[in-house]
Amino acid sequence: MIKITTFGCYCLIEPQGPLTKDDFAAIADRIDPIIDNKGTLDALIVKTRDFPGWEELGDVIAHFRFIKNHHRLIKKIALVTDAKIAELFPVIVDHFVKAEVKHFAFDNFHEAVAWID
Repeated sequence: MIKITTFGCYCLIEPQGPLTKDDFAAIADRIDPIIDNKGTLDALIVKTRDFPGWEELGDVIAHFRFIKNHHRLIKKIALVTDAKIAELFPVIVDHFVKAEVKHFAFDNFHEAVAWID
């Protein structure tokens, strides 16, 4: 389950449990019309206290497929979480995605919003 909120040309993603392929389909359904209209999505903010993981292997594959299909179309990705692994994401994904990725502590959501503006 995932909560998705769009604000103009950015999207806030708030996982409510382990990620599923249906979550990635729902995110694509929300952001693809913006991308089709504007050509890009200004930013994607992922906000979760802890990294929720995935329900099963097929969900991991759906996640990577989503990244493959969208990373050139999203300008910035803000990871707002206290999950320790997120501290490594900007360095790791820099080699694989075009989007600029930055990590923020969960309580610093306002800083993430300021960064994407």
